[in-house]
Amino acid sequence: MDGQFAGLLALYLAILLAIAPLLGCYIRLAMQGGSRATAWGRPIERGIYRLAGVEPAAEMGWKQYAWAVLLFNVLGVLAVYALQRAQGALPLNPAGLGPVAPDSAFNTAISFVTNTNWQGYAGESTMSLLTQMLALTVQNFVSAATGIAVLFALIRGLARHGSATVGNFWVDMVRSTLYVLLPLAFVLALALVSQGVVQNFDAYRDVATLDSATAQPAAAQQSGAGGVQRIAMGPVASQEAIKLLGTNGGGFFNANSAHPYENPTALSNLLEMLAIFAIPAALCFSFGEMVGGRRQGVAILAAMTLLFALFAATAAYFEHQPNPMVAQPGVDTAASALAPGGNMEGKETRFGVAATALFAAITTAASCGAVNGMHDSFNAMGGFAPLLLMQLGEVVFGGVGSGLYGMLAFAMLAVFIAGLMIGRTPEYLGKKIEAHEMKMVSIVILATPLLVLLGTALAVSAPAGQAGVLNPGAHGYSEILYALSSAANNNGSAFAGLSANTPFYNVLTGLAMWFGRFWVIVAILSLAGSLAAKRRLPAGPGSMPTNGPLFVALLMGAVLLVGALTYVPALALGPVAEHLQP
Repeated sequence: MDGQFAGLLALYLAILLAIAPLLGCYIRLAMQGGSRATAWGRPIERGIYRLAGVEPAAEMGWKQYAWAVLLFNVLGVLAVYALQRAQGALPLNPAGLGPVAPDSAFNTAISFVTNTNWQGYAGESTMSLLTQMLALTVQNFVSAATGIAVLFALIRGLARHGSATVGNFWVDMVRSTLYVLLPLAFVLALALVSQGVVQNFDAYRDVATLDSATAQPAAAQQSGAGGVQRIAMGPVASQEAIKLLGTNGGGFFNANSAHPYENPTALSNLLEMLAIFAIPAALCFSFGEMVGGRRQGVAILAAMTLLFALFAATAAYFEHQPNPMVAQPGVDTAASALAPGGNMEGKETRFGVAATALFAAITTAASCGAVNGMHDSFNAMGGFAPLLLMQLGEVVFGGVGSGLYGMLAFAMLAVFIAGLMIGRTPEYLGKKIEAHEMKMVSIVILATPLLVLLGTALAVSAPAGQAGVLNPGAHGYSEILYALSSAANNNGSAFAGLSANTPFYNVLTGLAMWFGRFWVIVAILSLAGSLAAKRRLPAGPGSMPTNGPLFVALLMGAVLLVGALTYVPALALGPVAEHLQP
């Protein structure tokens, strides 16, 4: 890790940890209602309830809450699928794009509803402006709001005692969207526009490239063949803002945040990286304040931050090494005034190795598929770090809401392990962690590894899965493992290099995304209902403190231990084997 990366990482974490407590306090007040900070939106909130026929004071048990989540998201899948299939006959389609293929539309509908935003297509040449806005951007909001809602149901389960309810899903959705996501996205979109991110409804533009006058015959220039590039236009900044804040990922353009219309400057790059972690970090403080001790949230945040710094430094170290295929005898790979050094393949020169490695670690630590470089071009162990970050369950900050509820499941596992060591019934925040809770925790932690490993095994053994591999050997296997890890963990980034826009991969990754999201959510809500019904026990001499350094170390150990035991054999066949190849 060089000095440039260390300085960038320190700056990034300093800004993030400065804004997180204030934002966390605001989110808690917004979700609880009745705060002066949200008085501006109460008439709108009440109007939405009246239109939807929702009684905000009526709370739900965990089963009713889970049914509401599933119903809302099934309807979302149907709506997004229908819009894609019908876009050719709908307005706001300046490029005249036709309907999306059925298997791709199926995959994309599930992808955006599950907060994954896996894209097997090029956005600017596949989706109309109406589809980008009404289908994809809307789902960026509501899928993020779903994660926040489920998290607050779990927090209420930990904070309440003797309760049969965990909140009202519809109220949680409205408040998280109206008070949290919309205002933050509006401010970030304006900031991105100030840096040059596109926001318009213009028709696509055909422009002559710089070399067209000399490189192309006059006849070709006049006919439009060769030397002409079509540049897409559209409401990019508004989609960009929520895709980052909601840890959705994806992008208006196929090149994602490497595209100058999505991410034009060093400042926009920093803002985008901060936006990805802002809400996940802030929610740790919201959690601590709601369960009666801010230090509880700080302990969770400390574990996340230390794990993130470890993996980010790993990615940066290996990306600062030259590509082995380039570092041949007689080839100078050292940094100089004319060359940045390190592995610059697949990276934007305006960001360089340090900012690209940091972005890769951030986007895979969170469940955000936004990328500003090509992960497929990373060195073998440089790609190992973001791959394992996803495979840990994306609990190192993780997605909006989903990262923290996943980490809380690991916290319960940690106190369970500690309880076994001393022969005492484990407790977390005064709630006994018993058989039912551990069954639900096991589902939360093991569901996605099951989907990843079974899906990878199917893809590498089926002819249709093998047909998508363009790089045979260990690297091709890594591409498949990365694709399934990204899908099941609802990340959405890709190694690329894998031809995944096929019926086989569209169906396989679509199923992985759906079950990776909602299998876990149902288990979390069952856990919330069970904890809410329990009485809170006073802390005693044998109670393990869950707000100090010992607990932070135990929590980090639990996360790494599960990840290591689950994925080491698979990783050994992929990035590790590639790294050891001569």
